[in-house]
Amino acid sequence: MALEQIDYADGALPLTGFLARPEGPARAAVLILPTIMNCNAAMIRRAHMLAHEGYVAMIADFYGEQICDLDHAMALSGTLRATAAGYRQRIRAGLAALSGHAAAQGLPLATIGYCMGGQAALELARDGADIRLAASFHGLLDTAQPATPGMVSARILVCHGDADPMVPRTQVMAFWEEMDAAGANWHFHAYGGVKHGFTDPDSDTRGMAAIAYDASADRQSWDALLAMLDETTG
Repeated sequence: MALEQIDYADGALPLTGFLARPEGPARAAVLILPTIMNCNAAMIRRAHMLAHEGYVAMIADFYGEQICDLDHAMALSGTLRATAAGYRQRIRAGLAALSGHAAAQGLPLATIGYCMGGQAALELARDGADIRLAASFHGLLDTAQPATPGMVSARILVCHGDADPMVPRTQVMAFWEEMDAAGANWHFHAYGGVKHGFTDPDSDTRGMAAIAYDASADRQSWDALLAMLDETTG
């Protein structure tokens, strides 16, 4: 099933989202915040998987342009994340595009993200967005603007590979302490020996020591997401 193109903007910057709809009545609307590589095959697969489970799902656009390679993506992401305010504004533009779409009218909202997108999902929660759930898969946990007490209304789900060199245990502990200080309702699932990128089978083809697919962690984390979506969105 082809995804629907959704044109939206962050200020003057045109952005392009991609929407998947369920065949029957929708249970909720889920914003998918992609990896540093923006919309790719792995994100499209997740959109279809969510639609199959009864959710309207939209893949957000971080950059407003096509990615050439990892170096290009890293340069764009560095610019995007230069300030917490600018980063959150870009993410909120995607949430507004989804919540304003006819397919999402009246539905509870949630967000999920992968790698950089996992960090972005948590940034939405830190910013007090009106979402029921923010779920991160092998996402970065650091932030330039930690959550303040009472700000995080969303439930939090973090699915993390304990052998992820991009997210060391010091960052994990700092995140736990941040969420506790903010009074957030959070779940943290850690998978021993699992690296970054564990949900994407193509991780094993990229020749990077930091990333690897893990079928068990992929399956367990997806089941955890579905359970939390069911619990938080009804």
